[in-house]
Amino acid sequence: MGWNSWDCYGASVTEEEVRGNAEYMAKYLKPYGWEYVVVDIQWYEPGARDSIYRPFVPLQMDEYSRLIPAVNRFPSSANGKGFKPLADYIHSLGLKFGIHIMRGIPRQAVHANTPIYGTKVRAREIAHINSICPWNTDMYGVDPTKEGAQQYYDSLFQLYAEWGVDYVKVDDIAYSNIGYERYHAGEVELIRNAIDNCGREMVLSLSPGPALLEYADHLKQHANMWRISGDFWDRWEDLLDAFEKCNQWSKHVGPGHWPDADMLPIGHIGIRSREHGFGDRWTRFTKDEQITLMTLWCIFRSPLMVGCELRDNDEWTLSLLTNSEVLRVLKHSHSGRQLFRYGQYIAWMAIDEDGSYYLAVFNTGPIKSRVEIQLSKMELPSGDYIMRDLWAHEDMGIVNRTVVLDIPSHGARLVKLTKKEER
Repeated sequence: MGWNSWDCYGASVTEEEVRGNAEYMAKYLKPYGWEYVVVDIQWYEPGARDSIYRPFVPLQMDEYSRLIPAVNRFPSSANGKGFKPLADYIHSLGLKFGIHIMRGIPRQAVHANTPIYGTKVRAREIAHINSICPWNTDMYGVDPTKEGAQQYYDSLFQLYAEWGVDYVKVDDIAYSNIGYERYHAGEVELIRNAIDNCGREMVLSLSPGPALLEYADHLKQHANMWRISGDFWDRWEDLLDAFEKCNQWSKHVGPGHWPDADMLPIGHIGIRSREHGFGDRWTRFTKDEQITLMTLWCIFRSPLMVGCELRDNDEWTLSLLTNSEVLRVLKHSHSGRQLFRYGQYIAWMAIDEDGSYYLAVFNTGPIKSRVEIQLSKMELPSGDYIMRDLWAHEDMGIVNRTVVLDIPSHGARLVKLTKKEER
């Protein structure tokens, strides 16, 4: 659970903005489990302005082929300090610090043939110059078979460990699509080894998506989270598409390995973004759609990374992020799965570690509807259950055979069912 700078600042976030959002998180969100503050792409690009990358521009890099923060955007990194001062500040707030990196080695390092730390190998000797990102010009891939490849990634993560990094999002490494496959298993393994050898625990997040199910075992072995979709934005079609992706990946959810349905584009987003041409805005999701989003992400147990400018949150957005009963589903349930999907109606269930049950029912249709669900579909033990509405924080009475819920268009209801004699 955390904040990522991409949805509101693209590639251009500054230290002041990171610190400000961290301070907000520490004050308002940390008590509910929010803890990671993540600086997204191109923190090493001095001239980054928004979400559109400037091709083939000079990047900030040390003498060992490693990218370092742009001092004009991150002033505390001056004099070779890197992200350590910023990480130290975030840690002082009781939070954790994360960064985004691109797979591979900087093209400018390869062109200049700069050295690799701790070896006699130079950048050109490990570069896979035909392995490039189709949407960003910063890097060449690393050839995992070359001498020095592991040492290069080791040097990166040793540096990140020195800075105090707790979370690394690696991009251009997990994307697959029809006719175009970008899952780089060899570099995933190099990165996993580097983390294991760096002396500091770090979450490994892989992007973008969609990852392919055929790689599920490899992903679970080497990564902590991985994207199961393309970039998710505040469009109903994106949210509707997420239901099937979550259904396909639900059996692979487990401690230490989390399929990632992507960031939460709620609140004030797009401040310096030109994604899809919408720009600076409050989320285009309706309130009911935001309830649907949070409900699905929580019962599926996706990582929650919010993308808005936290300091601009209104009461509604803050309430979405601080509903302790809903967040308990994320943190303390298991066996989340789709129960059924009939036309516009979708239902999921999960089991709390205390033995109670969760039922989430979604209405993807255009009008408000009443849905009846037989408890026999959930295979619950017979008996009376106290039903509680988790979004409203209200008990709804006793049920023993049928749950009846009124659900708004594009909305959701999330209830907890607790055996009466066990409460």
